[in-house]
Amino acid sequence: MNFQEGAYIYINKPYRMTSFGALAHIRYVVSKRIGVKRVKMGHAGTLDPLATGVLILCTGKATKQIERLQQHTKEYTATLQLGATTPSYDMEHEVDQTYPTSHITRELILETLPRFVGDIMQEPPLFSACMVAGDRAYELARRGEDVKLAAKPVRIDEIELTAFDPETMTMSIRVVCGKGTYIRSLARDIGEALGSGAYLTALCRTRVGDVSIDDCLTFDDFPNWLENNID
Repeated sequence: MNFQEGAYIYINKPYRMTSFGALAHIRYVVSKRIGVKRVKMGHAGTLDPLATGVLILCTGKATKQIERLQQHTKEYTATLQLGATTPSYDMEHEVDQTYPTSHITRELILETLPRFVGDIMQEPPLFSACMVAGDRAYELARRGEDVKLAAKPVRIDEIELTAFDPETMTMSIRVVCGKGTYIRSLARDIGEALGSGAYLTALCRTRVGDVSIDDCLTFDDFPNWLENNID
């Protein structure tokens, strides 16, 4: 494998690490091993710091394929806490509001989820990397500015309820979707559609195109893999 010429590296991004942080670490390890100052590298789709899962890294001439890879269908597994919301729609921020949940049943959830399948309009999270007049939305949010992000069209191919616990009011879903879909926003919208609130407590990207999480390396596994694939 020639990293200077162009290669693909599949990483299972760790929890609480940014996608850029994961890329920077792998780039440092590869550059040091092949004896160059800084190998060219980019990633094909950002994951939130609190998310784990498939992160495709492209090196050398393979970076030209990033835009194509970003168009691929993605699959996620997610766990939602019902009955509350946070400003970021996940656990990065504290709960800011609570809602009733006594009316929520498995049957209601199963009736509600299909309305999100297909081409829908989705408002991105304020705590996101969306650009607003030259600034990142999360930068504006952290400065306390009140910004309304315009809803964007996204495509959701499948939503499957994989678990529901009426005692803790948590539910887990599997989602297959297109580019630009925010699972955090989907969680918020599902909570609202259930007549309550919801935020993400866990998120894993399990597939990008044909690349599944089973194809991915952990940071601990990467050095051995590198030794066996160096060119």
